[in-house]
Amino acid sequence: MPLNGEAKAQAAGRDEDRQRFPVYAALDLGTNNCRLLVATPTRPGQFRVVDAFSRIVRLGEGLGRTGRLATGAMDRALAALAICAQKLAARDVAGSRLIATEACRSAANGEEFIERVERETGLRLEIVSRETEARLAVSGCGSLIDRGAKGAVLFDIGGGSTEIALLDLRHTNPRRLSNAIIAWTSLPVGVVTLAERYGGRDVPPELFETMVEDVLYRIRTFGGRDRLGKLVGTEAFHLLGTSGTVTTLAGIHLDLERYDRRQVDGLWLNDAEVDHLIRRIAGWSFAERVANPCIGSDRADLVIAGCAILEAIRRVWPAPTLRVADRGLREGLLTEMMAADGVWRRGAPGRPQAAAVA
Repeated sequence: MPLNGEAKAQAAGRDEDRQRFPVYAALDLGTNNCRLLVATPTRPGQFRVVDAFSRIVRLGEGLGRTGRLATGAMDRALAALAICAQKLAARDVAGSRLIATEACRSAANGEEFIERVERETGLRLEIVSRETEARLAVSGCGSLIDRGAKGAVLFDIGGGSTEIALLDLRHTNPRRLSNAIIAWTSLPVGVVTLAERYGGRDVPPELFETMVEDVLYRIRTFGGRDRLGKLVGTEAFHLLGTSGTVTTLAGIHLDLERYDRRQVDGLWLNDAEVDHLIRRIAGWSFAERVANPCIGSDRADLVIAGCAILEAIRRVWPAPTLRVADRGLREGLLTEMMAADGVWRRGAPGRPQAAAVA
């Protein structure tokens, strides 16, 4: 049936909106979480979130012991991915990138699982390299780097791996922070793998120190760890952390009754505050961790491992301050896709909003 004048005008309006407000989607399937972010570009370098999804799936559960993704873990991840597929199907998406990280990278049946995901959900996931993961973390969190800093270490404590990037900021355009990476590494250890190796429920001080030493040994094999030289430890240097570990510490520091990204993202913690928070959390019983609203039952057995990884990073790269980022790979994916499409060169309309993550 041919369209009447009003219907043609409405269709034309929808086409114009799609051009003016293109929708982009980024999905990150990690060892512990499945996360989706859908957004439209606004001002140069910024975007407005229109939909988000996050669920703990523990895809890497048991992986360190067996070398394979477990059936139950894959089923949990597929259930979450099916929801993501429904959300994407409901929108006219101009561009998307769907990635999987350490669990699928290291599992003997990782590729088989990716094929099963496509068969059952229609989603084509890409297993990214550790180098790509480190770059995306920088792209996603770069706006939180202190503009007055000369050097920084950005880290992303994941479920199965920890990405670390050393940034020399002395001669770098702040809009191209990926060019500031002078060394990077991906440690094959995250909160899930470390907790499974040493236990996460009851962690006495001596076991916590053993966990820290395990991570320290891995960092010390990283040949580029000294590339920032004498900047480390000075007022011109800081840490920038993106992960559930650092956002949990921030929420506890703020004594939040319910986690609030708006208060956490961008928060600065000084060295003494981080010391106090790590000692406080490490001293809690499992029940006390479960009872804390910023930890809960889903993370109570993982947060001590995260604190051990953070403590190791702080010992290698001591800093007067740590900045907390509740953003990461998804934001990096969105930023890179939008920049590649030139949406900001064309000038995207609309009022910018802080990216909201579920």
